[in-house]
Amino acid sequence: MSTTTSGCPECDGALKQDGCETVCSHCGLVVGEDSIDRGPEWRNFEDDDTDSARTGAPLTRSRHDRGLSTEIGRSTRLKGRKRRQMARLRRQHRRAQVSSKRERNQVYAFTEIRRIVGSLGLSAAIRDRACVLFESAQKADLLQGRSLEGFAAATVYATCRTEGVARTVEELCRAARADPDELRAAYDALNRELGLPTGPIDPREYVPRFATALGLPDGVRNRAEQLVDEARERGLIGGRNPAGVAAACLYTATQERDVELTQADAAAAADVTPVTLRNTYTELQE
Repeated sequence: MSTTTSGCPECDGALKQDGCETVCSHCGLVVGEDSIDRGPEWRNFEDDDTDSARTGAPLTRSRHDRGLSTEIGRSTRLKGRKRRQMARLRRQHRRAQVSSKRERNQVYAFTEIRRIVGSLGLSAAIRDRACVLFESAQKADLLQGRSLEGFAAATVYATCRTEGVARTVEELCRAARADPDELRAAYDALNRELGLPTGPIDPREYVPRFATALGLPDGVRNRAEQLVDEARERGLIGGRNPAGVAAACLYTATQERDVELTQADAAAAADVTPVTLRNTYTELQE
């Protein structure tokens, strides 16, 4: 029971919280009530050693059945014949959950998407949207003749592009089981057939992440972003690798501010060659 700071509208008496009601301590006027039970949706019992939550996991687009299927759990209390029987039931139950090749491909691809997203530290929203994009590719019959691994990586890359999350093809391929050619072929098919709302990548998106990876101060990062804007005004960005442009601008900013950074380290952070970095750096100097 706690007293609130506001007064009673009738007598200006002090208000107090009594259960779900707000009551005036002087005249007894019920000023407000809240009958919503904000407690848990389950009850606990002393002899119940299992999970007391009576609701399952939330629905998710990252599973082929939206997470609605049941699972046969494991128990260390089962021994011998009963344990082998439950193992057989669990195996047959898993097989029954997948009724077609289409669902089997979804199970494999969604597992790969979840693994890539987890490896890159991306959000659950990116994961779910990538899975939805893979479903759209299935419905459009884009998978024929292309690898599932390439499409799983391409859907994550495409989702990052549409959501403004800066990730390079090389980063995706290091986390995925697909090579750059497979990813690009799948991404081109997605972009061509589904009309993804993607535009040219802005090198500014890479600058903060590369600066953090290289341990550069904020002043260098801010100057590098200014250099990106200057390079855009001078027409130096078109047709170039945006990650290489960002790395070249960071290297140029470190040279202007006498911060130690080698071209090899800057190029490695951006997954480009030192030659690519030097070409942009030279034009920035000119």
